[in-house]
Amino acid sequence: MDIQALILIVAFTLLLVMNVPVAVCIGLSTFLAVASLGDIPAGYLLAQRIATGISSFPLLAIPFFILSGILMGEGGMARRLIAFADAVVGWMTGGLSYANTLTCMMFGSISGSASAAVSSVGGFMIPEMNQQGYDRAFNVAVTTAAATTGLLIPPSNVMIVYAVVAGNVSVAAMFMAGVLPEILVGLLIMAVCGVISYRRGYGIPQKTSPLRILRTFKGALPSLLLMLIVIGGILSGVFSPTEASAIAVVYSLLLAVCVYREVKLRDLPRILLQSGITTAVVMLLVGCSTAMSWLLAYENIPQSVSASMLTLSDNPWVILMIINVLLLVVGTFMDMTPAVLIFTPIFLPAVLKLGMHPIHFGIILVANLCIGLCTPPVGTCLFIGCGIGKISIARVLPAMLPFFAAMLTALAVITYWPTLSLWLPNLLGLLEQ
Repeated sequence: MDIQALILIVAFTLLLVMNVPVAVCIGLSTFLAVASLGDIPAGYLLAQRIATGISSFPLLAIPFFILSGILMGEGGMARRLIAFADAVVGWMTGGLSYANTLTCMMFGSISGSASAAVSSVGGFMIPEMNQQGYDRAFNVAVTTAAATTGLLIPPSNVMIVYAVVAGNVSVAAMFMAGVLPEILVGLLIMAVCGVISYRRGYGIPQKTSPLRILRTFKGALPSLLLMLIVIGGILSGVFSPTEASAIAVVYSLLLAVCVYREVKLRDLPRILLQSGITTAVVMLLVGCSTAMSWLLAYENIPQSVSASMLTLSDNPWVILMIINVLLLVVGTFMDMTPAVLIFTPIFLPAVLKLGMHPIHFGIILVANLCIGLCTPPVGTCLFIGCGIGKISIARVLPAMLPFFAAMLTALAVITYWPTLSLWLPNLLGLLEQ
């Protein structure tokens, strides 16, 4: 191992252990490694690479989708989606757990944020399930696991980041590739809910009717239309994913302020500030990770890692299992965006040599790291869910185990059945773009 690679790894690990923000860990460790080269102005190079890293047209979609997600989260969309989901599946035993999962899937796909799904949907559903006799730990576990499914379907910021880092990867293809995997994960989570609810006798089936379904669908339709507008506009070629993000903001603003009237004009400065802060964090991560990626390429580290992995086995199944295990470990202590930024340039060359499509690998990466959002010590969704449910992580973790099993089963299917991810984008002619 070169001295620069050693400095990079040691400095990054030490800073991470010291609880330094991940973006700063990446930037400082990269600076120290570049400075050790001796003949390169480290500060100038770092600034140049950071600026180059965020100078990307597809990345413009991220601040718009972040703003759209916040507007959706505060605009009353979650409550209307919950009412619709409850009308559709509330008639079954354990119906609230199904409604919780289905709402998280819909809201996550609309807002593009798992954290927003936990806070918005969980803020209503967890107390309601508590009141109807469901176990508190089970309620938090359902919400936490289901909230991650929205990251596999558009608009997903982490998919945009992957497409930019991987290079020559269509954002539209990534968006569509996640649809069927998201449905698979959601169905498996619902299956776990069904088994547990049946065994424990959770939930009294609610009466429903076609009229109630129609009425609640009418209330939820404006929110659901956002996803159709974004996907339909991109697939029809009316606008690009970046332009779709701007349209999503306009639509969300009109819906939250003028239609539902749950966001007041005086709330907009606070919402814009929150959006700006979140965007700044993401962009700093992207910029610093671009500088680190340059250093990794300069030192031929991705090629070395790829060669080392291929010496372990020439069986693609074994290599993919190793990568999944490593990513599962990484996901327990690192958030999704920095993990995608750091490990995509390291693992992608290896899987490409195995003949894997980069779109398929992107879905594996996202599905894998979604599990990390539910695991300590850095499980964002888990912490938010526990805070809403007013329960300790130690009590929730045993209840999470069946859902971990469901998500790992889905990950195995996604990994070893590429058609699940590639069929829809191939059908729509997106893989050739």
